Amino acid sequence: MATLPAAIAPSHVAVVTGAASGIGYAAARAFAGLGMKVAIADRDAEGLKAAGQVLATLVGEENVLAAPTDVARREAVQALHEQVTARFGAVHVLMNNAGIQPGSAMFGPTETWERILAVNLGGIVNGTQIFAPDMIAGGAPSLIINTGSKQGITTPPGDPAYNVSKAGVKAFTEALQHELRGTAGCKVSAHLLIPGFVYTPLTAKGRLEQPAGAWTPEQTVDFMLERLGAGDFYILCPDNETPRALDEKRMAWAIGDIIENRPPLSRWHPGFAEAFKAHVEGE
Repeated sequence: MATLPAAIAPSHVAVVTGAASGIGYAAARAFAGLGMKVAIADRDAEGLKAAGQVLATLVGEENVLAAPTDVARREAVQALHEQVTARFGAVHVLMNNAGIQPGSAMFGPTETWERILAVNLGGIVNGTQIFAPDMIAGGAPSLIINTGSKQGITTPPGDPAYNVSKAGVKAFTEALQHELRGTAGCKVSAHLLIPGFVYTPLTAKGRLEQPAGAWTPEQTVDFMLERLGAGDFYILCPDNETPRALDEKRMAWAIGDIIENRPPLSRWHPGFAEAFKAHVEGE
């Protein structure tokens, strides 16, 4: 494995939300496998309990805390912070990973929009604002990893609430890193995890077998650790069907809508289909 940041070390403390399954669970296992004390949080109490039992086999029961938590509720995240600090002390890695994707429509139910924004964006704001001050004051090298999405950058049609929430995560994490690097004596850095196509309960959508184009959560976490070691802020993950070069072209086209004064989401506009194809093919 590549060199890891100083924050990721035996006996250090990692907190991972959305850790009952998927990327969060894979990250928690990776941290535990490296000898870290791990606190995991999720709304799925049964899944969280099972995850905690697996982690205990890696790092010992005394080094695992499984706390059912709804990250959309600020008081619940505050309670998580109190449990973690009482049990383990200072936190060195905070991975705000909890997210939902139930599907949305522009004029769909208000409750769906509110819940998606409250979990995907509000949960990251809550986690950061509650945990980060102590991490900064502690003076130790520390990481805050927020899970975003390519959909928060290219914002494809079809799931507007999710796109808005993840676009907010990108903007928030960029502002967070700017704030941290401008804080005297601060040894905390923020990072935006941008997964590719990953086979998880969130993306399975009824499929029982991993699609050929998808990465596993473990592959995603391995890539994340490698890029954290390299100091990347934008951890842009490829997968088995989308190489980085294609992601870059899609993202460049998206920002080009503004620069070139094209219609929004012109990638999906019939009048720009040929131009986008030529852009991707490098013509």
